[in-house]
Amino acid sequence: MKRHVFILLAIILFFSGCTKKEATRTSGIDTIDNTTLYSTTYYQYGFYFPGAKLVATTTTPGPDITLYVNIDNGTPRLTLQSDNLNPSFFKVGDYSDETTAQSAFDNLKTVSVAQWADMADPVTANQVWIYKSGTENYTKIRIVSIVNETRQSVAYGECKFQWVYQPNGSLTFPGK
Repeated sequence: MKRHVFILLAIILFFSGCTKKEATRTSGIDTIDNTTLYSTTYYQYGFYFPGAKLVATTTTPGPDITLYVNIDNGTPRLTLQSDNLNPSFFKVGDYSDETTAQSAFDNLKTVSVAQWADMADPVTANQVWIYKSGTENYTKIRIVSIVNETRQSVAYGECKFQWVYQPNGSLTFPGK
């Protein structure tokens, strides 16, 4: 009987140890683009900060940010947009080079925002933005690089960005 209890206990411990759940990251460097795909409907992938991953615009919850190429007067420009029906973007600044932008991003611990914009427009390399989600959580974003070109006769945009998500609803970001 003791042997059976010991074996059963060992099996339970083995299987309970296999369900380790990794913590979701709250920062990183990721890339989104404006590629439109089709299944039963048109969709694209954007970035979902609480899950730290790319998600389709057809999923629930959908992405926090998506990338678009807007063409005004024949000149394409990249914009980050959100589907939360609120002004959600604040530009902290444009910086002359990667080192200055990285320093500004790293040193941005808290921010006060006077006026939110409907979209991040235009998006260029070496910018720092604050994003406000529909649930009042905040993310600081540094634009690392962009691609803005025509591919196969279609305007193509790509944005590589560094981000830090603040899940507690404050505008104070953790330091390094």
